[in-house]
Amino acid sequence: MPSSPADERSRGPRESATRQALIRATAQIMLEEGYAAATSRRVAAKAGVKPALVHYYFPSMDDLFLAVLRDGAETNLERQRQALADDRPLHALWQLNSTHGARLFMEFMALANHRKAIRSEIARYAELFGDLETGVMAAALRAHGVDAEEFPPVVMAMLVTSLARIVLLERGLGITRGHADAEAFIERYLQRYELPASDGRDVTEPGDGRAE
Repeated sequence: MPSSPADERSRGPRESATRQALIRATAQIMLEEGYAAATSRRVAAKAGVKPALVHYYFPSMDDLFLAVLRDGAETNLERQRQALADDRPLHALWQLNSTHGARLFMEFMALANHRKAIRSEIARYAELFGDLETGVMAAALRAHGVDAEEFPPVVMAMLVTSLARIVLLERGLGITRGHADAEAFIERYLQRYELPASDGRDVTEPGDGRAE
């Protein structure tokens, strides 16, 4: 039997299982059908709760979308920090931008065109992700003596992450032209400039992208 709002309030709404179920249901709908399909009724049905509970936890759909964005972004930031500290950070950079987490982020970028509250939060998280990505790219290029002025780490990081997302997006649409060639090209260069396993640089903190 579904919990009532009064029951959920007594447990603490921020930590309730129902709130998390609504966040997960919204993310799943956005991934499967797009953000426009994530109405309060559809979310409630997906989560298996009464529609009134959606508005109890999230007074507006903006509040719900922001909760989904923050939940996913914080999880992905932690995953990114761990992956970029591995022996193959450049490969991790490519993989992290080729997953369903990246696809959900792109869905939020589309949503941001219509909702200002989402737009500012997207920009904030994009800066956090971008700092980490630029930091690991700067360390890899510096380790191989690459001129940071000729090949700016921030630009190279953008090229890798953007191409990964384009391949992911197109593949979801059934487009595969050029993907095998693009992935082979990226693999060659990631392998060439991957940080040596002996490099002790801590890439969990943002880098400034400048040669030392």
